[in-house]
Amino acid sequence: MRQTVRRISMRRSAARRRPGRRWAAALGVGALVVAGGGGLAGPAQAMVTASVPVDFPTHCIPPAIAGIPPIDGTTKAEITVDNAAPRVGDTVTVTYTVVAPAAGNPVDLALPADIMTPTGKVTVGGAQSASVTVAGPKKNDPVPGKGAFPSFSMTGTFTVTAPGQITLSPGDYNIHTSYIMELDTPCTVTDPPAPVSETIIATDDGGQVNERAIQLGAASGKAGDAVTVTGSKFTPGADITLAGRAGDAPTADTATAKADGSGNFSGRLTVDDPATTGIVAYEGGSWDPAKGAGPQAYTVTGGGGEIPDGSQRLDTSIEAGTLSMVQAGDTVEMSAVDFGRGGASRGSLQTVTVEDFRGGPAGWSLTGKVTDFKGPGGATIGASALAWTPVCATKPGSPSTCAAGSEGSVGSAGATLASTPNGTVTGGEFTVDARLALSVPAYTAPGAYSGVLTLTLT
Repeated sequence: MRQTVRRISMRRSAARRRPGRRWAAALGVGALVVAGGGGLAGPAQAMVTASVPVDFPTHCIPPAIAGIPPIDGTTKAEITVDNAAPRVGDTVTVTYTVVAPAAGNPVDLALPADIMTPTGKVTVGGAQSASVTVAGPKKNDPVPGKGAFPSFSMTGTFTVTAPGQITLSPGDYNIHTSYIMELDTPCTVTDPPAPVSETIIATDDGGQVNERAIQLGAASGKAGDAVTVTGSKFTPGADITLAGRAGDAPTADTATAKADGSGNFSGRLTVDDPATTGIVAYEGGSWDPAKGAGPQAYTVTGGGGEIPDGSQRLDTSIEAGTLSMVQAGDTVEMSAVDFGRGGASRGSLQTVTVEDFRGGPAGWSLTGKVTDFKGPGGATIGASALAWTPVCATKPGSPSTCAAGSEGSVGSAGATLASTPNGTVTGGEFTVDARLALSVPAYTAPGAYSGVLTLTLT
């Protein structure tokens, strides 16, 4: 919210004029805002027989276009598994459910269904340590304006490599939205690890176990992005293949890395194929679970696409701007009124130019309120005596159409000068004017009277 002030005077004077000022105000666009409050759950018990929801503090960074600073809030989440008593060597499917996201819709415009794609990580501790990437489907119920975001679930897998008690805690997560533009809101655990939500007990049958493991630097990205893949417990010096998977089938995404003398490696895999839903790493000429690790869940969120031979893809971007206004001046000289006769002291508002270059779904509103008019010896004319007749024009080609406010009293409570509605895509350039009339009683004390009209753009 930004304000600008005009002084309104009934006496003509050679008032010094200052240059017009520019005020900017940005509102969220497809963006996510974090709700505060909440506390930490107590320490996990040594033995958990069922998963429990846990609360943990979260630090989220809304999309830059929203113009909202990072905000701290609380996430409620729960971890469940398909097998709470696995054997060493078993693959366990993990489901990370965000019961109450630390986020809500920051604008009045409702968001449609199936625009949210969540990804995240689960922290494995206890008998073994790992970071498991999880991903959810692009699916959500419609979200009303200023409403809370719905619960969502993400899944992934890990291989049990050690017997004993294994703990599972919710980790960082990201909400990707595909509405008008592709936006991300990453949320990190403020004081990791988060409380334990699930504990499983693994047993050892004495068989040989593949201890190879991989971790991903990110759980999602647009087509063409490169993701860092790190691995451990591979054969020292082995050539490693990094590859995308779509269920049980390979995708076109591959890269290579080499294990060091300790069996560790780090490589980068460029994910171009939108079909990729997971990433694996393996030794040898083809995927073999006995000589590999993964898959770790990965989601392609948008962009990229197949490029035919002999073609070149041209990438560009449209950068969102701000909501701002410029006024032509800051003083309005109104006509004089004769003592004993009274009547209307008239003038015209200095023209206001509004520029909405945000490129999102939110409209804007320009409102005004005025103080009492103060004159000589403590004499006043009440704020309710000032009335205006607003006029608003829209520059051709603007996505939005400006609507003038209602004719009538401005007063100290304020009134709307002009506005544009919410929509799928909003924006444009607009000029706003108003005819002003101050109703002066017949026997108001002679002299100069001044009031201050404050305009607010939101």
